[in-house]
Amino acid sequence: MKTPELEPSQPSNWSPNDATKNLRESSAKLYGIENWGLGYFFINDDGNLAVAPDKDPSRSIDLYRVVQKFSGTKQSIPTLLRFPQILDDRMSALHKAFNLAIRKFNYESHHIAVYPSKVNQKAGIVKRLVSSGGPHHYGLEVGSKAELAAALAMPLDQNALIVCNGYKDDLFFRAAVLSEKVGKKAIIVVEETEDIFTALRVGAALDVTPHLGIRVRLSSRGSGKWKESGGEFAKFGMSTPELVNTLRVLKQRGQTHTLKMLHFHIGSQITDIQKAKQAFKEAARVYAKVQKMGCTIEYLNVGGGLGVDYDGSRTASEFSTNYSLQEFANDVVYTISEVCANEDVIAPIIVTESGRAMVAHHSLLVTEVRKIITPGSEDLQIENTAKPKAEPVLELIDLARDINIENLHEYYHDAIQQRKDLDSLFELGYLGLEDKAQGEWLFWNICRRAACLSREMDQRSEEFEELDRLLSSKYVCNFSTFQSLPDSWAFNQLFPVLPIHRLDEIPTERGILCDITCDSDGVVDRFVDIRHTKESLELHDVRENEPYYLGFLLIGAYQETLGDLHNLFGVVTEASVTVDANGEAVTEEIAYGDSVRKVLECSDYDTEHLQKVIAKELSLRKARGVISENDERAMLDTFTQVLADYTYLA
Repeated sequence: MKTPELEPSQPSNWSPNDATKNLRESSAKLYGIENWGLGYFFINDDGNLAVAPDKDPSRSIDLYRVVQKFSGTKQSIPTLLRFPQILDDRMSALHKAFNLAIRKFNYESHHIAVYPSKVNQKAGIVKRLVSSGGPHHYGLEVGSKAELAAALAMPLDQNALIVCNGYKDDLFFRAAVLSEKVGKKAIIVVEETEDIFTALRVGAALDVTPHLGIRVRLSSRGSGKWKESGGEFAKFGMSTPELVNTLRVLKQRGQTHTLKMLHFHIGSQITDIQKAKQAFKEAARVYAKVQKMGCTIEYLNVGGGLGVDYDGSRTASEFSTNYSLQEFANDVVYTISEVCANEDVIAPIIVTESGRAMVAHHSLLVTEVRKIITPGSEDLQIENTAKPKAEPVLELIDLARDINIENLHEYYHDAIQQRKDLDSLFELGYLGLEDKAQGEWLFWNICRRAACLSREMDQRSEEFEELDRLLSSKYVCNFSTFQSLPDSWAFNQLFPVLPIHRLDEIPTERGILCDITCDSDGVVDRFVDIRHTKESLELHDVRENEPYYLGFLLIGAYQETLGDLHNLFGVVTEASVTVDANGEAVTEEIAYGDSVRKVLECSDYDTEHLQKVIAKELSLRKARGVISENDERAMLDTFTQVLADYTYLA
C-alpha cells in the first residue's frame, strides 16, 4: 500500500503520533496535572492517567489498567486506590528539605517530625509512615486515648516522640506517663495550668517523671480556611499570662526539669508563608524568654499547617500555597536560628506536625459515570408533534430557525422572554402539556445554539458565560460525596478531578458531577483552574457499553476520617498498589467496601431480625393466597442478596 504524502503544512518529520502527543500535552495542561501533581501523576502514551510513586515515569502505574482488572469483580467501583510508595517519597522529601535548611543556615540542633494521627488514622498508613520514617526518628501526634493506644503499640524508633495534644482525663495522663515502660517517649502537652497539677500528681503516684509540653496561644494567626485555629481566641493553648503563671507553678514545685517542649499551632493548610514566618518568629521569641526564665526546654514544636497546593496556582488562595516545602523548611530553621542567636539561647530541636502534606497525594478515588443529564436533550421531534397553537411556541420556532451571530443578543433575550410567557400560560391553564414540552425543547436548543455562536464573538459577554454553566451536563457518578469527599460539600474544598483515560482525545462536553445520594448537596460543581475555579469540567461523551472513569485526586488527608453514612452509602473498596523492582504494578492489599448488612448494623439494625420479619410477612401472605411459594422464595433470596451486596451500584 502506497504511503500517502504529507500535507504541506506538516513538518517533514511529522508522524500521526505527534498529534496524539499534542493531545496528551493539551489534556495535561487543561487539567493542570503538572501544577498540582508534584511529579507523581502524568499522562502515559496510552492516554491514561499514570502514577509515578517515586516520580520516575519509567516506574509507573497505569490507573486505567488497574481499574480494568477490578472491573466486574466483587465491589469494584467506586474504589479508593492507595500508593504507599508516595508516602515513602513524602517522608524523604520532608526530611531532605529540613536537613538542607539545617546545613544551609548552620543550625546548631536538628529536626524531627511527628505524624498527626487525626489526618488519616488508617493503620496501614500509620504503619507505613512509621516504617519509612524510622531512620529519621519519626513519631506520632495523638489527641485522644484511642489514638494514644494505637501509637503505644507502634514500632517507633527509640528517639521518636509521641506528642499528646488535646483534652485529657486521668487515664489519658496515666497511659502517657507509663509510655516509657514500653520504650516510648510521650510528651504530654498541657492546655491549661490545672493540667500541670494532674500530670505531676499522676506521675508521682506512678513514681515516673512525666515529660511535659505547653501549648501557647500566639497572637499570630495562619491563613486560609482554618486560620481561626490560631490567634488569641483559639480553642487551644495558654495565653501569655497563663504561660507565666504555669512557669511559676513549676518553679515553686521544683519541676521545671519536666518541661521539655513548647508547642504552637496556627491552623491547618497555611496558604501564605508570610503568616507562617510571623508565627515562627513570635514562637521562637517566646521559647527564648522561657529559656531565660530557667526552663531548659529541648523541643520547639511548630505544629502543622504545611499546606497542599490543590489547585496548582502557587498562590495564597484557600486551595493553594504560595511556597514550596523547601521554602517552608528554610523559613522555620532560619527564623528560629536568628532569634536564638539574638537572644543568646540554645537552639531547640525543631519538631513539625505535618500531616496533610504527607498523605494527601497518596490516595485517589475512582468512580464511574452512570448517566448524563443534559438540559433539553430529550429526543423530541417537532414534526411528530401536533401543530402548535400557542404564541410563545410559534415565536420559539422562528427564533430557533433564524438566530445567527448578528442577531444573537436580541434573539437570545427574546427566547428568554418567550420561555417566561410559556411558563405563565401553562400555570394559568391556557397551555397544553404537549405545547409546553415542545416550547421547552425549542428553548434549550436555542440556548445551545446561542452558546455556540457566542464563542465566535470578539468579546463574549458574561451572560453567555453563565449560559455555559446552565447548559453543563450533569454527570451522575457512582459514589457519595458525603462518604468520600466530605470536605467538598462541607467546606467547598477543591480537589483535582479528571478522567483517568481517553486523555489523548479532545473533551467535547462540559459537566458538573452528581453523586447517587438523594441529596441536592451531593454535587461537585467547582473545579481546579490555574487562575480561577471553574464551574464546570471538560469531559468526554460516554460511549455505549464502555465505562467512563473519573478520578478524584489528593484526597488522602481527612476525607476517610470525616466521611459519613449519608443514605447508608458505606466505606468504599480500597486497594494498595505499588511498583515492583521490575517496574510492574502490584496490587498488595484489597479491603472490600461495606455491605448493606454492615451499614445497617452500624445504624443499630439487627439484620437477622429484619430477615425474620420479612420471612414472617411472606409466610402470612402466602398462607392467605396473596403470593405463591415461588414469590416467597424469590423475595427471600433477593433480600438476602441485598444484605450481602455493596452499598453502591453494581
